[in-house]
Amino acid sequence: MAYSEYLADRVRSRLKGKGDLEEKKMMGGLTFMMNGKMCLGIMFDKKREEDKLMVRVGKLNYEELLDKLGSKPMDFTGKPIRGFLFIGPDGFDTEDDLDFWTEKALEFNRLLNQ
Repeated sequence: MAYSEYLADRVRSRLKGKGDLEEKKMMGGLTFMMNGKMCLGIMFDKKREEDKLMVRVGKLNYEELLDKLGSKPMDFTGKPIRGFLFIGPDGFDTEDDLDFWTEKALEFNRLLNQ
């Protein structure tokens, strides 16, 4: 199964009008680039049979954000990539939760583009 188009639409609507938005299919999912920088992504975890949100938050708030519901270190190779988080469905199912993660990704993206 590919990533969820429903989740892609939910993320897309939150990013629209926030900057130069570009979408790229990569890593088996869909990555949202904002102002030329990776911002958010979505993928389907075949092992767990669920959607995941990838959020680029940077290193400053990384440890604090790991304590949020559904949040886990992003790990493709056995070693976590600091500054990036995977969020499970329990962490983005509600509109408020998805708003929270989208804003965290946009906050970091603005820092990259100063």
